[in-house]
Amino acid sequence: MQGKVVLITGGAKRVGAAICRRMHGAGASLMLHYRASGGEARLLQAELNHARPNSVALIQADLLETAKLPSLVEQTLHTFGRLDHLVNNASSFFPTPIGEIELDNWNDLIGTNLQAPLFLAQAAAPALRKAGGSIVNIADIHADRPLKSYVVYSIAKAGLIGLTRSLARELAPEVRVNAVAPGPVLWPDDESFDELSRQRIISHTPLKREGTPEDIAGAVHYLLAEALYVTGQTINVDGGRNIAI
Repeated sequence: MQGKVVLITGGAKRVGAAICRRMHGAGASLMLHYRASGGEARLLQAELNHARPNSVALIQADLLETAKLPSLVEQTLHTFGRLDHLVNNASSFFPTPIGEIELDNWNDLIGTNLQAPLFLAQAAAPALRKAGGSIVNIADIHADRPLKSYVVYSIAKAGLIGLTRSLARELAPEVRVNAVAPGPVLWPDDESFDELSRQRIISHTPLKREGTPEDIAGAVHYLLAEALYVTGQTINVDGGRNIAI
C-alpha cells in the first residue's frame, strides 16, 4: 500500500477507524470521510498524521446528498493527485418492522447502504481505472440472513452485495470490486441489543465469540492489497455465523 491513496467513507470511528489505521499502517494515504463525527475524525487525523505527516485529509459530507458525492473524489484527487482504492464503509442501521416502515426510513437506509456506494463508485471509476485499483464494500451477513424487524436494512445490504457483483463485471479488467460481510463485531451504540440478545447471537456463532474491528480491517487489507486475482466476491468475517442454523 506504499504510495497508494484510499478514500474511506465513515472512517472516523468504530470499524471505519480500524480500517483507516490498518491501511495507514500499511503505507497508504487516506481521504477520511465523515458526516457528523467531526471530533473523532480530527483526533484520528492528528494521530495518523503524527505518525506520517500530511498523509491523512478529512472531508465532510452527507452521503444522502447524491449530487455532492463526486466532490469526494474530486477533493481526493486535488489533495493527493490520485485515487487507488475506495472503501464504502459508511452505513445507517436501525429497525424498520413491517407496519412501521416510512419512506424516510427507506431513503435513509437505501441511500447510505446502497445508493451512495453506487454513485461514489461511478464517480471514482475513471481514477480507479487509471490506477488499476479496487473497491471494497462493507456488507453484512444479514444480506443473506435477514435480521428480524430490520427489513429495509437487510434489503439494502443484499442490494450492496448485488452491486458488488455487478460492478465487478462493469469495471473489469482494470478495477476489482469485492465486499466484506461482518458478523457480530460491534454492537450498535443505541443499546438496541440487550445482553440476552447478544449472548443468543454469540451462542449461534460457531467460534462462540464476537469479532473485532481489526478482523474486518484485516479482510479489507487483504482484498485491497493482496487479492489481486479476486473480484466479485463477498468474504464473510463472522465467526462462521453464516453457516449456523
